[in-house]
Amino acid sequence: MRKLLLIATAVILVMLSACNPKTDMSKEIQSKVDAFVEVELTTDVSHLSEKEKQMLPLLFEAAQIIDGIFWSQAYGDKEEFLSEIEDDATLAFAKINYGPWERLKDNKPFIDGYGKKPLGANFYPTDMTREEFDAFESDNKTSLYSVIRRSADGSLVSIPYSEVYKEQHNKLAELIRKAAELAEDEGLKNYLNLKAEALLTDDYLASDMAWMDMKTNNIDFIVGPTENYEDMLFNYKTAHEAFILVKDIEWSQRLSHFAALLPELQESLPVAKQYKAEVPGSDSDLGVYDAIYYAGDCNAGSKTIAINLPNDPIVHVEKGSRKLQLKNSMQYKFDKIVVPISKVVIAEEQRKHVKFEAFFENTMFHEVAHGLGIKNTINNSGTVRQALKEAYSPIEENKADILGLFMVTKLAEMGELGEKDLMDNYVTFMTGIFRSVRFGAASAHGKANMVRFYYFQEKGAFTRNPETGTYTVNFNKMTEAMHSLAEKNLVMQGDGNYQEAKKMLKEMGYIKDELQADLDRINKSNIPIDIVFKQGLEMLNL
Repeated sequence: MRKLLLIATAVILVMLSACNPKTDMSKEIQSKVDAFVEVELTTDVSHLSEKEKQMLPLLFEAAQIIDGIFWSQAYGDKEEFLSEIEDDATLAFAKINYGPWERLKDNKPFIDGYGKKPLGANFYPTDMTREEFDAFESDNKTSLYSVIRRSADGSLVSIPYSEVYKEQHNKLAELIRKAAELAEDEGLKNYLNLKAEALLTDDYLASDMAWMDMKTNNIDFIVGPTENYEDMLFNYKTAHEAFILVKDIEWSQRLSHFAALLPELQESLPVAKQYKAEVPGSDSDLGVYDAIYYAGDCNAGSKTIAINLPNDPIVHVEKGSRKLQLKNSMQYKFDKIVVPISKVVIAEEQRKHVKFEAFFENTMFHEVAHGLGIKNTINNSGTVRQALKEAYSPIEENKADILGLFMVTKLAEMGELGEKDLMDNYVTFMTGIFRSVRFGAASAHGKANMVRFYYFQEKGAFTRNPETGTYTVNFNKMTEAMHSLAEKNLVMQGDGNYQEAKKMLKEMGYIKDELQADLDRINKSNIPIDIVFKQGLEMLNL
């Protein structure tokens, strides 16, 4: 009898578990975690000197501090938030997203009790209106390096990062200066010392210039407030992030000669002269690195595979920018995501054109293309960033994507890329759109992908087979669409045409039903949506 009671109890418990909404939710969250494939972030460090190896623990410690600062910017109190999560799957997914909002699904909350993510993240009071901000009189309210808070009487106040994160920035400066003492490369030593000073003063121009001057470093450390994607309210505030990188010397040497071609490429842009009057610096650095640590903004949700910095237009005009390709991360994404996607949505006869070399080139020249066009409007409306406001980032990403493909085409015509079948780049570019569109349309990159997809569709750059759901690229029409969209973007930026930018994003910056059906097919194929890292000093055997 006792045995029967035990069996009956077990059956009831199983039945209760099966209909328990918490259990179902946990399974759903686990499936979201499983959609991120874990990869080992490592590289060969045998060519580093002993002092360079001694620098790495200091940089890893600094990067972990950066990660904590980003948590406070993206969400708020990390420890309190994570301590309230009861199951392992939700905890893992919260760490991937740096909060309760799913970054690759339009920032929708995945934990009960949380509403929509504030557009201004935690850079502004959540109850602040745009009108209140506009009326707020402050010399540095639009600063890249300040947060907006309420004073005791409820009025708005702008506080510099160096004050808000004073304790963390002091510790960062200490660690970075210790790393600088070990640096044997003079360019790296100078940069690190200036970056430490910048964290204490909120003045990053000198460190940005010094970073541009680094040429012979084996290690790179990008650290501090950098990109402004997290501020979806105004695109003013920069979020903290850190990359620790080790240079791939052989690949970097292969790419170095492209930097000298930037002025010529600027002149070749398919737009009237006044929209390409600025001369980009030809001192830009095209480098290839293996990433060994991501922290903060760059580690949230989708993982960055290429870097184009600094963002300061003053630096762009005087020195250009550095374009760093993260080869190990890029290879992981190509092998585990791009190739499998091509087998679902690209016509069988064109799948042979999906190649890593083309993926690498498309990604690299996207970053180079950020330095082309102009940074200041032609009608005295200020910088392009100021004129386009919150529409700036998606329009800039769209420009970079389309000009990146344009540059590959132009360089091939110039004989700079050797024997080349441009169809590889076109079909790989098309496949890459599907990879990125899976991240949703909430981010700047997501909106840019949607605009480009529907523009290409409208111009006949590709056709879709309704029976197979696969896409075929039309080379000539895609070339035409590439030129016309490039011109459209460059003119919009040069004119500072905010209304046109908003119109384009409203009409094309979202996922329509047919495309969603194709994305659903990709998702049902169990193709990872992105990668997550197993990273740390132990991965380097140090």
